Amino acid sequence: MEYPYRLTKLPNGARIASVEMPYMKSVSLGFWAAIGGRHETARHSGISHFIEHLLFKGTKRRTAKKITESVEGLGGYLNAFTTEDHTCYYAKAAAQHLPQLCDVIADMYLDSRFEPAEIEREREVIREEILMYRDHPAQHAQELLTETMWPGHPLGRALTGTVESIGRLKRAELLGFQRQHYNGATTIVTVAGPVYHDRVVELLTPLLARLPRGRAPRFIRSHPDRGTAKLSLFTQETEQTHLAMGFHAFGRADERRFALKLLSVILGENMSSRLFQKLRERHGFCYSVQSSMVTLADTGAIQISAGLDAANLEKAVRMILRELEILCHKAPGRLELKKAQDYTIGQTLMGLESTSNQIMWMGESLLGYNRVLCPVEMERKLLAVTPADIQRVACHCLNRVRLGVAIVGPVKDEAKIRGWLS
Repeated sequence: MEYPYRLTKLPNGARIASVEMPYMKSVSLGFWAAIGGRHETARHSGISHFIEHLLFKGTKRRTAKKITESVEGLGGYLNAFTTEDHTCYYAKAAAQHLPQLCDVIADMYLDSRFEPAEIEREREVIREEILMYRDHPAQHAQELLTETMWPGHPLGRALTGTVESIGRLKRAELLGFQRQHYNGATTIVTVAGPVYHDRVVELLTPLLARLPRGRAPRFIRSHPDRGTAKLSLFTQETEQTHLAMGFHAFGRADERRFALKLLSVILGENMSSRLFQKLRERHGFCYSVQSSMVTLADTGAIQISAGLDAANLEKAVRMILRELEILCHKAPGRLELKKAQDYTIGQTLMGLESTSNQIMWMGESLLGYNRVLCPVEMERKLLAVTPADIQRVACHCLNRVRLGVAIVGPVKDEAKIRGWLS
């Protein structure tokens, strides 16, 4: 389906994108800043996420409680998230409340107070968040995998930072970072619902015009080491052993990303996938096993995760690696590929029936490609992938010199595990 995406760029560089969905009753709004974890120094690790929290803690016109009441009181919701390369603040409500949503998020984005008392309170909240993730072995395994795959690089650090890095950030550093990086060059606003683009621009222009022009932040490019598989083992008495495996792949501009996406679907993105059918359905090793993709400007990864009994860890690891080898030596059949293509296209198109997913689609497209990708274009690219393309991508990416593994659970014999990976 072709959606009527429209885009306006303001004189200071800020961009406004919208899509008219006249059959919807709700409207979604997203404010995006092209700044995230990979733009931080080691000293400032976690600062983007800290700022995300602080923008909810009060402005010149609204207390923290008033911010949430201003949206939830309309029957809507308000939230935010931080990633490696961007931060997003988003809201959704009935369509007639778009002016109020714009006013609330713009107020947060432009006029947050960063009160010292709120900074100290939120510092403790984030400390608890960091410790909470540490108490979730699956999440802990994912963070260890990231550190294992990008050691010593900003991509290898947790987006929340550490207890130590969050503890030392001063108000002046928080304010300076936000003022430097929340500017016209980094800001995108996306709107989806029964809206007219000209009206959206009219609402947002006086708010966004206050942003300085600024410039986009730079980042350190990723140059991962090649060699033997890398392992991070965290011994902990848990009911399950949590396994996370990742292979370095390519960035978002590489045309092979479409074949990589289909490879991930074939491996483990649904219940029909090879790993789900083999590890869970045939052998009962785990409740859940799944694959996923990470795609950034200059790099990426394909990842596999599972939670299982420690007694089955060796068998599961060997089985996963064997399935990956099979894909390297034998291309998938055309029927299996067709099912993966239909699944991926279907999931995307169904998702785009939601105003929330539409603002995510526009924002991520503009951040990654400087244009809003057309779903029809994506569909055409996916349908052009051949079984041979899948095999070539598998041979390139699923090589053990690109492998990183993280394990959290009641296992201790690191040398033995390294033997499974060799």
